[in-house]
Amino acid sequence: MQFVRLNSVTLHYRLHGDPAQKPLIVLINSLGTDLRIWDYMIPHLVDRFSFLTYDKRGHGLSDLGEMPPSIDDHADDLIALMQHLKLGPAIICGLSVGGLIAHAMWAKRPELVSAIILSNTASKIGTQESWSERISLLNREGIAGLVDVTMERWFTAAFRRPDNAVIAGLSTMLVRQSLKGYVATCMAIRDADYRDVAPTISVPVLCLVGDEDSSTPPDVVKATAAAIPGAGFVVIDGAGHIPCIERPEFYAGLVADFAGQHGLSR
Repeated sequence: MQFVRLNSVTLHYRLHGDPAQKPLIVLINSLGTDLRIWDYMIPHLVDRFSFLTYDKRGHGLSDLGEMPPSIDDHADDLIALMQHLKLGPAIICGLSVGGLIAHAMWAKRPELVSAIILSNTASKIGTQESWSERISLLNREGIAGLVDVTMERWFTAAFRRPDNAVIAGLSTMLVRQSLKGYVATCMAIRDADYRDVAPTISVPVLCLVGDEDSSTPPDVVKATAAAIPGAGFVVIDGAGHIPCIERPEFYAGLVADFAGQHGLSR
C-alpha cells in the first residue's frame, strides 16, 4: 500500500509499472468504489502501459478532509498526487464522477493531460433534485438501503446472477464505504457542471458507455461526446455503469485501440 499526505488529506494510491518505460494511464474510480475496480482491466494492459490508481477523498483508504469538498478539490488532489510522483502528461480515464474530475483536470492543468477517456459519465450528471433526493435517502437509511438498487445501476441482470461472487464482493465494498464520504461526493456531483469546459478540450477524447447503463444512459454520454470537438463515442454491449468490471477485456481493448490511434501506446 502506498500513501501520501497532500492538500491536508492522506491519499491511498498504487503505481503499476514504470511510467518512464511505458505510457501512463491515470484511472479515476466511480462513486462508492475504490481503486480495486480497475484490478480486472489492468492485467490486460500492463504489458503496454503503466497505471496510477488512487482512492479519491472519502473513498477507500483515503481521508475525506474538510467538508464540503468540490469536484475541483478532487482534481486538485490528483494534480498534487501527479506532481508529487513527478508524473505527466498522461491519459486521464475517469469513470462516472471520475469523468467530472477529468473535466476539471483539463480546465486546471491541461499540460498534465495527453488524452481523456470519459467512461459512463457526462459533463453534467443528474439534477439538483435527483442528487438531493439521494442524499436525503442516504441520511435516512444509510448506504445499506441503496445496495440493491446500486447493483442494478452498476451491472446488467445477466451479471447480477446469484452465483456471481463478484456481486457479493462489490456489495460488501459498497456497504463498507464511508457514508460521510459518499454523501460528500454526491454533493460535489450535484453542484458540478462542466458543460462550458467540454467544448474547450483539444486533446483526443473517447466517450464510453454501457448499453444498459441507467446512471448515465447512452444518450447522455453521446450528448457529452457531441459537445467535445472530435470526440469518439462507443456503446459497450452487455454492460451497465461499470464496464471495466463487467467486460474488462473488451474495455481494455477499447483503451488500447484509442491510445494506439493517437500515438499514445508503446
